[in-house]
Amino acid sequence: MASEEYPGAEPFVPSPASLDACRLAVQACRGCDLFRDATQAVFGEGRDGARMVLVGEQPGDREDLAGHPFVGPAGRLLDDALEAAGVARDDVYLTNAVKHFRHEGTRGKQRIHKSPARWQVAACQPWLLTELDAVRPAVVVLLGATAGQAIYGPTFRVGATRGTAVPWPTDRLSLAEPPVCVPTVHPSAVIRSRTRDADFAALVADLDVAAGLAPR
Repeated sequence: MASEEYPGAEPFVPSPASLDACRLAVQACRGCDLFRDATQAVFGEGRDGARMVLVGEQPGDREDLAGHPFVGPAGRLLDDALEAAGVARDDVYLTNAVKHFRHEGTRGKQRIHKSPARWQVAACQPWLLTELDAVRPAVVVLLGATAGQAIYGPTFRVGATRGTAVPWPTDRLSLAEPPVCVPTVHPSAVIRSRTRDADFAALVADLDVAAGLAPR
């Protein structure tokens, strides 16, 4: 929840809010407490005016160190899934609902991911909405429950709407040109799965649905 100490991201979003200006300004964001333990904020990257935006949860260990989204194992699997769906990574915009890496403890040299709290997701929402308003995609792919909750609220679950076109919640969130959303699983869930081949194929199928909603 917003507080005097952590007011949410809105006061830190520049005006005018171009992607380049936001990419610089996000490094000074103190809207929640996650900046304290992260190496840096990781803003979205991709083609301006992309017809498809993919939204994950938060940066991982590799992303936090590199400063770029989806460069770790989940990112490599996502690249493979995009290629299998006939979508070029250079044609999409990739980002996360939360811009700082939340973690606890280590496994060897790697810091262990911890999902962001609901209030941290809500605090970071202005960055995500600013990105979407700047890119103005036709479709937003929601990779996992946290991405969905950033748009639809804390009760959102992937299962019931997975792989389908879901209307933008204009009653909750205003954008100049609202996209449709396609929920699916986060690629990290595919990595952990005991039925990886089947789950990878299902992710590709969901991306194929999204690609059909985002003609060039």
